[in-house]
Amino acid sequence: MKKTDTIITDKKIDLKNLTITKAHESMKHGEFSAVELAQAYLDVIATKNKDLNAYLEVFSDVVEQAKVADKLFAEEKSGDGAQTSFLTGIPFAVKDNILIQGHIASAASKMLEQYHAVYDATVIAQLKKVGAVFLGRTNMDEFAMGGSTENSAFGVTKNPHDLSRVAGGSSGGSAAAVASDMALAALGSDTGGSIRQPASFCGVVGLKPTYGAISRYGVMAMGSSLDQIGPFAKTVADAEIIFNAIHGQDSLDSTTISASTYSPKRIGTKKPVIGYLDYKGGAGIDPQVYRIFNESKARFEKLGYKTKLVTIPNIDYSLAAYYIVMPAEVSANMARFDGVKYGFHKDGKTGVDDYFETRAAGFGKEVRRRILLGTYVLSSGYYDAYYNHANAVRRVIAAGFDRAFDTVDVIMTPTAPSPAFKIGEKISDPIAMYLEDIFTVPANLTGLPAMSVPAGFAVSLPVGIQLTARHGDEKTLFEAGADLLGEK
Repeated sequence: MKKTDTIITDKKIDLKNLTITKAHESMKHGEFSAVELAQAYLDVIATKNKDLNAYLEVFSDVVEQAKVADKLFAEEKSGDGAQTSFLTGIPFAVKDNILIQGHIASAASKMLEQYHAVYDATVIAQLKKVGAVFLGRTNMDEFAMGGSTENSAFGVTKNPHDLSRVAGGSSGGSAAAVASDMALAALGSDTGGSIRQPASFCGVVGLKPTYGAISRYGVMAMGSSLDQIGPFAKTVADAEIIFNAIHGQDSLDSTTISASTYSPKRIGTKKPVIGYLDYKGGAGIDPQVYRIFNESKARFEKLGYKTKLVTIPNIDYSLAAYYIVMPAEVSANMARFDGVKYGFHKDGKTGVDDYFETRAAGFGKEVRRRILLGTYVLSSGYYDAYYNHANAVRRVIAAGFDRAFDTVDVIMTPTAPSPAFKIGEKISDPIAMYLEDIFTVPANLTGLPAMSVPAGFAVSLPVGIQLTARHGDEKTLFEAGADLLGEK
């Protein structure tokens, strides 16, 4: 490492400027140990989490995990055959719907408040193999249903940049943990923008990979044709490191894809061609977000990228289609939480009453709302009119993206229509809350990879720009995103 890259100041680790690569090199060369790094994050958590509520639980075995990582570094240095990776000893925060064996996985719901996972999610097993350190489980909207983390049964997560505002959702705890230096990296899940929107609100990088790129085994399902796990990080390079470590086919998840499933071909010969949509003067978009969107476009052009106006004729129907498909899948997935096999249980007068009492008390308002919506659109007489119709629209939207990618390599949009909003501002208005997903849901409907990168500030609040690429072309996202952030 160059002297100017040092992350040790006054014998303390400079967490604010720390990246995965810097941390790896420092641990490898003995500048600090994995235990010291883990303890540095634990110290910050002890100071900040009481205000932010990003973590629902900090694990008691963090230092023991870090000692295992230090042993790997020592064995590698002595030539005993051990090999470390970039993620050895790296402290992760993990969204509370991803299973870690022996730990509670509640999905921020009363329904699973005391449920202990009996096995590891595939992504957790992959990270354990390389010696990553799990700091704790992070707050979220209950069962990942929401865009503000206000739907958590255990209190809202606050935005590190302004405690009066939301951190976004549903992976708000993971985003806030990285943004506030309470974790170097984090995992979240994204069904309609649940990684990218909080990444935008908190000023970090958030990636929703191609559908099937990362195994969902051991992750609580919300919308099975939409869900995807992805990383939060401070830099695009860090997000790429995490993605490379956890992606790939998994026999335990039949939806996962191999490296050869897609063969994306780039239009741009030197740099990717950036497509953008015409927002007609920014109607419906916060003026500051629209300004940052245009500045980002100009930055790409200054860096030598070609930009091109594209049209996706039916993209305006994305939100409507999503809010039919998603609740339908929610209704099916939530049926397993019946108070019989595991989790919360409340006695009723009869066995049937048990079921109704348990679900009424165990689920929060937003979860119940989506179950009711989903059950309705799947009911006799409405299945064809709503659910099948929405899936037909979904295919039309996907075809529109395919045509756009005939002429461009990346499509740039705002990540969210506004910066982080005030806590309580939209929670009583479901339609206003659902509109927060307007730019993010198309990637889930189509299975395309999309990433939010910090692009500027609306006064003191971060604003992200979303980059979307062809199926299987995360590489182009990382290239363009790194350039936009000035990492190259």
